Parts: sequence; C-alpha cells; structure tokens
Amino acid sequence: MKLHETVRNYFRNRRAVAELSALDDRSLSDIGVSRSHIRSAVEGRR
Repeated sequence: MKLHETVRNYFRNRRAVAELSALDDRSLSDIGVSRSHIRSAVEGRR
C-alpha cells in the first residue's frame, strides 16, 4: 500500500470512528455494532 493510501485510510477510519462514537447506544444496536466494537468494525476486523 502506498503512503498516501495509508494516510487517507487512517483519516477515513478516524472520521468513521468519531461519527459512530457520536451515535447513541440504541442507534449503534440498530446497525449491529456495540460501542466497544466500533474500532474493530471500522477496521474490518469484525
């Protein structure tokens, strides 16, 4: 992976984690993600 792709993915994932973290627990439950698994879901480890 090229450096610019790595940097772009880092910031994209960081933004996604922030947006998901702003949701309430019910909204997260509706999409099948628990608060403790947000980062894993964003990084594709779930």
